[in-house]
Amino acid sequence: MSDWKPLCGVEDIPRLGARRVQRRSGADIAVFRTADDRVFALLDRCPHKAGPLSQGIVFGDRVACPLHNWTIGLADGAALAPDNGSTPRFAVKVEDGRVYLDLDELNSVATEPAAACAGSCEHA
Repeated sequence: MSDWKPLCGVEDIPRLGARRVQRRSGADIAVFRTADDRVFALLDRCPHKAGPLSQGIVFGDRVACPLHNWTIGLADGAALAPDNGSTPRFAVKVEDGRVYLDLDELNSVATEPAAACAGSCEHA
């Protein structure tokens, strides 16, 4: 059984935008809302050069990284071809208009500081 951390209301996340969630350890989480109100959560780092995905443009079920325009799938965190790599995704649940994140994942996934990135590289 997962423990779920309440985050915000769906309406608190801009449509076709994101809200950034800070953690005690590890990189921030980006929580995205699509045009049809689906909600996804990814580590707020592009797998290319760690660009802040929360500042990217959301379209369909993807986000474009603001640094180099890599396209990342919101459902799986994978870069779309011809690019490759992925960023960790986090479980999200929406109940009665409220958004929740899995507390176990928040405390265990990608909690190590990311290495510096030069050239093409991936962060896990």
